[in-house]
Amino acid sequence: MTAQQQNPAQRSGSGPVQRAGLKPVTPLKRVSIILIEPVSVFEFAVAVEIFGLDRHEEGYEPFDFRICTEHPERPMVAKAVTPFSINATHGLDAVRGSQLVIASATPPRGENGYPPAVLDAIRQAHDDGAIVMSFCSGAFLLGAAGLLDDRPSTTHWMYSDDLQREVPTTRVDPDVLYVDDGSVVTSAGTSAGIDAALHVIRRELGQEIATRIARRMVVPPHRDGGQQQFVDLPLPIDDSEALGGLLAWMVDNLATQHSAGSLARRVNMSERTFARKFAAETGTTPHKWINQHRVLEARRLLEETDQTIEQIADRVGFNSSVVLRDHFRRHVGLPPLDYRRRFGQLQQT
Repeated sequence: MTAQQQNPAQRSGSGPVQRAGLKPVTPLKRVSIILIEPVSVFEFAVAVEIFGLDRHEEGYEPFDFRICTEHPERPMVAKAVTPFSINATHGLDAVRGSQLVIASATPPRGENGYPPAVLDAIRQAHDDGAIVMSFCSGAFLLGAAGLLDDRPSTTHWMYSDDLQREVPTTRVDPDVLYVDDGSVVTSAGTSAGIDAALHVIRRELGQEIATRIARRMVVPPHRDGGQQQFVDLPLPIDDSEALGGLLAWMVDNLATQHSAGSLARRVNMSERTFARKFAAETGTTPHKWINQHRVLEARRLLEETDQTIEQIADRVGFNSSVVLRDHFRRHVGLPPLDYRRRFGQLQQT
């Protein structure tokens, strides 16, 4: 199941179970996170914040949270400019019996770069029936363990092509926050780990507990997995003799209404030849390419100016604010005004 909520009833044994005279109990009790150095600190902290704090005052029992690594007696180096270390509390043997196992983020090492004992622990946890979840580049660890074979997955958009190359049988979706495939959940970069973790809690324990944790963290209780990552599209560097500087000219003239015919004439080609060469250079059609860069420029204007949606639509070459909103939601996953509220620099000063 890709980027959607899964009904707890669809997962054998999942969801709260009411016993007479007692509070609901759930199989999601023990949570282990597996660390490999250098440890990406934010993703590790997300797991601690969501699963590692005592929240009796929130009305539910704390998780049995275990920080696991191959050699717990050795301090682990954190990924940071200023060096510091993290001490794990458990070895890999403590992973056994966990209902949720998290592969935390660390810079990708290549298919054969991970400790075999770590890969074995992840495989064993999955075979034992645990949910296995990755944060950001932790997806590479799941891929090396063979858990992404023939599954959909995601990771940070910067790493999505690398993950697809390393695990060719997975289907990497770089445009979503997380992918729920039942027993394997992968999440995108940084804060998407929060969304994936809250999604798993909601799926296994119910909406109420997920909302309590989200309220305590002051984050939205639910962002659908299908919401796109905020990917920065690169501005074109047109050193191609085939298109003769056309891409840079198109970016400088977004407000102009272009057609395949007018663009072909500009570079003295037939429409058929132009379409073939444009696709070879960019991987898409002129119409899709220019609309992507119109949205990119609209994002910049929303962030840096107080221009109205109508003014921005006119400036970037969309016919109306309605057309801008349609393309913006399709490419970014948010309406323009919501995007401005989150990322507008004028509103944050």
